[in-house]
Amino acid sequence: MTGTIVNTACIIAGTIIGTLLHRGVKEKYRSVLYDGLGLASLAIGLNATLSHLPQSQYPVLFIVSLAAGGITGTALDIDGRFRRAVERHSGTGTKNLAEGLSTAILLYCIGPLSMLGPVISALKGDNTFLYTNATLDLVSSTVFASTYGIGMVLAAPVLFCWQGLFYLVATVSSTAISNDLMAELLIIGGLLITGSGLSLLHIKDCRTLNLLPSLLVPVLWFLLRALWA
Repeated sequence: MTGTIVNTACIIAGTIIGTLLHRGVKEKYRSVLYDGLGLASLAIGLNATLSHLPQSQYPVLFIVSLAAGGITGTALDIDGRFRRAVERHSGTGTKNLAEGLSTAILLYCIGPLSMLGPVISALKGDNTFLYTNATLDLVSSTVFASTYGIGMVLAAPVLFCWQGLFYLVATVSSTAISNDLMAELLIIGGLLITGSGLSLLHIKDCRTLNLLPSLLVPVLWFLLRALWA
């Protein structure tokens, strides 16, 4: 878990640094940062999806996952509940903070380094992926906090729990997270990050958090296949 602890600490450190910078950033520069974060999200998300599509053994699974997950998330109103929770605990500027947090959580958690890193750490004791991800997240969290403020630190415990889950599963069963399952998760995750980018750029509010249950569909699919095999 050393790599995950370092990754979490880097997000906290970056948030503190970014918050200190936040006080001196004028509105016109914050607007530029919004656009930069949006474009970065589009690039990272599309790259994750397109680079893993050829590895998919079930080309329509991600479509079914988005449909089923989106309906489930909308019924549960995940996005609305999240925004209201942030509003209750954050005071002013909550709309932007909720938007920033949802984007940051997706960027920190749903990516090849963040998902493969804890698995490799658990199986081989190699934290290279996680240390690389920590460096990237240090920079990203600084930019996020310089735009949205200290509230972005809430993304740190989410990342810790997320990577800890992958680490635990890989420790218990080395075959539980297959390459095929990882590819499906990264395809869907890339699309979720892309949706966040569209929201940041004010092109389309995709309410990305309502699509989070989509990540459970491939897990259930591969679990059922394993039971039927």
